[in-house]
Amino acid sequence: MDNHTIKIVFKEYIHPLDTKVIQKMIDIEGIDKYVKKLDTLAYVRLFIYAQLKKSENLAVISQSVSRKKSVQRLVGIDSISKSQLSRKNRQIPHEIPEAILRHLIQKVQYTLGPVKAGKALLKLHLIDSSTISMCLNGYEWADFRETKAGIKMHTSIKLCNDTVSLDKMLLAPARPADETQLDELIIYQRDVLHVFDRGYFNFIKFDTYSEEGIKFATRIKTNTVVNVIEELPVDPCSSITWHAVVTIGNMKNKLQLVETTDSKGNKIRIVCNDAKRRAQEISDIYRNRWKIELFFKWIKQHLVIKTLYGKSENAVYNQVYLAMITFCLTILMKNKLDFKGALLEMLRWIKDCYDQSMATFVSAVRKKTERDSSGRRRPNHNRIFRETLAQYETGDVLHLDELTYDPFI
Repeated sequence: MDNHTIKIVFKEYIHPLDTKVIQKMIDIEGIDKYVKKLDTLAYVRLFIYAQLKKSENLAVISQSVSRKKSVQRLVGIDSISKSQLSRKNRQIPHEIPEAILRHLIQKVQYTLGPVKAGKALLKLHLIDSSTISMCLNGYEWADFRETKAGIKMHTSIKLCNDTVSLDKMLLAPARPADETQLDELIIYQRDVLHVFDRGYFNFIKFDTYSEEGIKFATRIKTNTVVNVIEELPVDPCSSITWHAVVTIGNMKNKLQLVETTDSKGNKIRIVCNDAKRRAQEISDIYRNRWKIELFFKWIKQHLVIKTLYGKSENAVYNQVYLAMITFCLTILMKNKLDFKGALLEMLRWIKDCYDQSMATFVSAVRKKTERDSSGRRRPNHNRIFRETLAQYETGDVLHLDELTYDPFI
């Protein structure tokens, strides 16, 4: 506890950023050569604060610096205009926050540990993309429809118990097909199973992965040509309706095909190039793919991504990367405090206590509830029925005529 006496929560929160490494990158690129006020490190700190507070726009961020002494001390500047923030957002190359994010991802994975991370799901990597839609007016560089623009977050995650660990994130305009980014998201390790949806469907890539020992599982399209080589037995008690060894399309390598149903009763077909996996295991593994959808939903709801601070490519990419940096920093703080609550609860704690001392913060987070009772409990109707029936059978029923009798007490 003594180590936390004079530390401020926000400074402890951003400590994993490793400012010396970041400053070295900045010096090599010469980004802050003529900067007098808002240097890159101050910019990063300020926009992480904006993510924590879910600031709606640059005007709100500017006002926070001008009005709050605590923000001035933490960021290192006493005022900043909206136009200066906008200009800095455009000027900083998005490769800088991207490199910071990669460095933080390595820290998260090291902190969680190679054994702990992915233990329950056998080094399962989930791959998917999510689109951030934008108006075409002002975002012409990211057009992908007649009236819309957008970028895609091509993402690979792995799981550590209930905690999502980000592995890779690539930002690109939404127009190119998802499959063009698949190679960049693949982990070239033989003990990793990649799970992705039909957006990454490509027969040539599937053959290449099979020949290189890269394992994957994916759902096939309804019009995919399936050539059955051997039908395999199916447990009638399981949810599997068909299991076979097949080739699909113009692929040369064999795959396992598992047919099952989703939660709505719709038939789905999953292929996997790992011959050692059982049919039920393949089905269960693919069902875990929805967890990456929860990840996208979480970051869009609780971080500032859908409301953009700028219109240039650098400004948009910088904002998304800084949002993901905030996500990683929150995981690291949660792990540092051994906090057992949800990640969102940790994020809210940091948001509310960012300018407090770490000693106060740790005491508040770890404080046990003062309530003695277990709260309102649902009545056990089966137990009440059994006890009442037993009383009736033994003749002990006079109390049932009492108007004050309450079987739930």
